[in-house]
Amino acid sequence: MDKLIEALLAEPALAWKVVVGVLGADPASVQARRAATAVRDSPLVRALLANPRRGRGPYKKWDGEHWVLSLLADLGYPAGESELVPLMEATYACWLSSEHEKFIRMIDGRVRRCASQEGNALWSALRLGLADGRAEELAGRLMRWQWPDGGWNCDKHPEADSSSFMETLIPLRALALYARTTGDRRAGQTAERAAEVFLTRRLFRRRSGGQVINPHFVHLHYPCYWHYDILFGLKVMAEAGFLADPRCAEALDLLESRRLPDGGFPAEETYARTTRPSATGYSPVDWGGVSRRKMSPFVTADALTVLRLAKRS
Repeated sequence: MDKLIEALLAEPALAWKVVVGVLGADPASVQARRAATAVRDSPLVRALLANPRRGRGPYKKWDGEHWVLSLLADLGYPAGESELVPLMEATYACWLSSEHEKFIRMIDGRVRRCASQEGNALWSALRLGLADGRAEELAGRLMRWQWPDGGWNCDKHPEADSSSFMETLIPLRALALYARTTGDRRAGQTAERAAEVFLTRRLFRRRSGGQVINPHFVHLHYPCYWHYDILFGLKVMAEAGFLADPRCAEALDLLESRRLPDGGFPAEETYARTTRPSATGYSPVDWGGVSRRKMSPFVTADALTVLRLAKRS
């Protein structure tokens, strides 16, 4: 395990994930604060922040302000840093604009929204210490837009009546954190209902028949951005307090089955491109590529965190 930890810490951007997630340090500890500073100063994070193509829209995949903030929040960038304020302002302006409101549509009694957008903005604001009344507005919208089955969906076909995994996981993540941060009981109840969308499906299976919902759900990725896989699902279950639910067990078993001989976990697929900056899906940093036989430090840090919290490490 010591060699594996050493290998993970060779990537400074993983310092906080390793110290807090894998090793279990208190997030308020001196050790954790030092790790967050190492993340802030890491070459990978500086490359994310130095992206010269910013200004083409906060939602430009994957180098717009919206995505950079979500990545920094996930890596453990320290809260309250002034250099992130312009990115957060651009993100708030995007999702709270009158232009954006034109895309919020009620069809057959359900609001059809890609709620992962507001969810990621809310979660990033909370994690990065940049939340204000606008974060409260984002949380309120998510709660108002929740579908009867507990999640969210942007499918505009009137017959669509089931929530989307992709549009539900990130709002669940955001509202669970919002409830813990503010004590908002309604947000906590909304998160509990959203968790059932995943738990009733064992995080990756159809309720009727038990088939795998989507083959990409059972492959490991980092970053997932707005996509879903079992590791991302388990990570959010852990953050939201649902990892001990027995319905997570099969997904945990499946995650453990992906462990490599060196103790690490692979990135089996990727959603990021590091070529053609003008293309959709461009990443200004290299997350390590794809290999089923080689450890991905980023996937490994998250997998080890989940397994520790599940008391399986």
